[in-house]
Amino acid sequence: MANKLTLQFIPYSEIEGLNSGERIKKILKMVLSDKIVVLQGKLKAEEEARLIEDTMAMIGHIKGFKGVELSVLDSSYSGSMMVNMKRGIAKFLIGDRESMTIIGPASSIKEIKKDPSKLELMFKKK
Repeated sequence: MANKLTLQFIPYSEIEGLNSGERIKKILKMVLSDKIVVLQGKLKAEEEARLIEDTMAMIGHIKGFKGVELSVLDSSYSGSMMVNMKRGIAKFLIGDRESMTIIGPASSIKEIKKDPSKLELMFKKK
């Protein structure tokens, strides 16, 4: 049987009502199922830190689990001060939905290369 790669898209609307702990659990459950998570938006800095802490605590306790790879692709805008201020207020009020976060098991993802306009995922051969 051929190895399968599964991408799981999570729209922002699916996580916006969850607290930080629930968000981390949801993501880790998918990653532990060997899925690559494509998250609309991005986690808060403290959520990213907790995801990494929880992941590090699992290494050595879950067979075959080697951690996660995580990368965020931010949309960057250049415009007038007024346009940037409006976007900043909108981001504060409704969350950052213009970014994209990729989270996957380190056992499947070899490397994530990022430049301002794209992400490249390199996978390990199984």
